[in-house]
Formats: sequence, structure tokens, C-alpha cells
Amino acid sequence: MAEPGRFPLLPFSYIVGQDDLRRVLQIAHVLPSVGGVLISGERGTAKSTMVRAFARMMHGALPVTLPINATDDRVLGGWRIDSLMRGVAEAQDGLLEQAGRQGLLYIDEVNLLDDHVVNLILDVVSTGLLVVQREGLDRPEIPVSFTLVGTMNPEEGALRPQLLDRFGLFVPMLTEPEPAVRRRILMTVLRFDEERAREHSSWLDQGAAADAALREKIAAAKERVRTTEFTEEMAGLCAGIAVEFRLAGHRGEVVMAQAARAAAALAGRDRVTAADVESVARYAIVHRRPEATYGEGAGWTEKDQERLRGIIDGA
Repeated sequence: MAEPGRFPLLPFSYIVGQDDLRRVLQIAHVLPSVGGVLISGERGTAKSTMVRAFARMMHGALPVTLPINATDDRVLGGWRIDSLMRGVAEAQDGLLEQAGRQGLLYIDEVNLLDDHVVNLILDVVSTGLLVVQREGLDRPEIPVSFTLVGTMNPEEGALRPQLLDRFGLFVPMLTEPEPAVRRRILMTVLRFDEERAREHSSWLDQGAAADAALREKIAAAKERVRTTEFTEEMAGLCAGIAVEFRLAGHRGEVVMAQAARAAAALAGRDRVTAADVESVARYAIVHRRPEATYGEGAGWTEKDQERLRGIIDGA
């Protein structure tokens, strides 16, 4: 048998398909201020597999995961119950601080969480500060930064528009329609099961090496994005897209601009281009259009892409 625990998950670089999510996870890591990622897809579309493999690639561990029945003290931190029973007041860090140390917070089935808890988390993501003032526990502002990723199955209920808008980027995931891609997925899963049972697997070692190279690229982009230039021209382009797609409020163009900076940094450029804006726009606006707000879904069509292309070409 291979070394226990060495390959509990398929290397991120070996996951087949779902290229949109692969790219958006990298963007959100490069610039966490985009406000997190919400992934919407039916069961069996590898949502959790992708997120967990990404967390292990970037941080060497599975992500901090928020349970559906999470309470305020579990999220924000509070007193240790076992210590209180002994008459000792001992504070306990919450999941948000743990995510700040590890780098990623994963919320599975976010649409089933209490809205109050979701709001607490999104407030911390947007401000980068955690404030704990509850039940006699008053702690100063705690700087925290992490990539927030939520998943949901729309068959199990929708997320309220107010909360939907709070997530920076949105990725709808569909079952792969191409037989050739589905075959590659199947063969990759079967090979992974075989290879990780071997005493040594050069195939898995190659996957780990590919993950390491990608991790270095993302880390370099995270440094580069600090100085990536975003011009007035690109600001006008983002604003024009927001107007054309009738976005309410201004969060859409702000997120679009931030994601475009991350995309440019990942590409190794020091200035945002129209191509960068085009490459991320759909993820920043698809869930903020009136169609999504009024419960008509957050899909992206060829016609939508043509409208976006027309704005880019006319800029």
C-alpha cells in the first residue's frame, strides 16, 4: 500500500472538466477581497471534490468546513463549555479564526444555513475584521483573511437575493454533456483508486508535482496583484457592463474589477486589459441581474456572451 494519507484526494491538476470553477477558485485565492465564491450545481458535479482538492493543494489540508447546524459561538468563538463546567472561563476560537489561519472556509449547502449565520460570515469576509462581543466575551478587532467558498444545490432551495449578491463570484455547474469528457472523468477516477493502492505511483507523484507548480504560480500572482494597474479605461468598461446588464447597486462592477486584477496577475501581466475583464465578467454579474433577483435562475447563455462581447468590442 502507498503511504497512508499521502493521497487522500485526487490531485487538483488531475480533475477533469469544470474549467470555470478551476479558474474562479484561483482568482478568489489571489484576491480574497472579491468576496468569495458561490458554486451552484446539481448533485454529483464534483463541487466538493474540486474545493477540497484545491484546499489541499494550496494549504496542505482539507478546508475548514462549516456544518449546517453551526451556532454563533461555533462561528465567531466563545467560551469552552468543558472549562465553564469546571468553573474556569476559557475562550475558544471560532471557525472564522481557524479559517484565517488555514486559508479557506468551505460552506456546503449554504442555502440551508440560517441567514443570520451567513450574514455574519459575509460581513467578516467583506471587512477582513472579526469582532466578538457576546456573553461577557469582548475581544478587540481581529484581522482575518481567507477564501470563502460556498456550494448549493438549487433543487434544495434558493438563496435569498440579498445574500446571493453578497457573494463576489458565482459559478453555475452542470453535468458534463460530452461523452468523451465523461469517459475521461470515469477513467481518471478508476485510475486514482488503483494508483493510490500501489506502494509507489509515479502517476500520482506527477500529479503532486503539477499541483506544486500551480501553487507557486498562484502564490506569485498573489504578490503581483498588489501592484497590478487598473486604469480609468477599464473602470469605464466595468461600469458599462454593469449598466448594460442592469445590475442593481455597485457591487457587481467592484467585484468585476477586483477579479480582473487577479486574472491579470495570474497571467503574469502588470496591467488589466479588456480581455481580463471579459474573462471574469460573467462570474461577477450572472447572479446580480434582474433575472436572478426575481428567481428566474442565474444561467449564462450564448446570447449573454454575445452581449458582453459587443460591449468589449465597442469600448
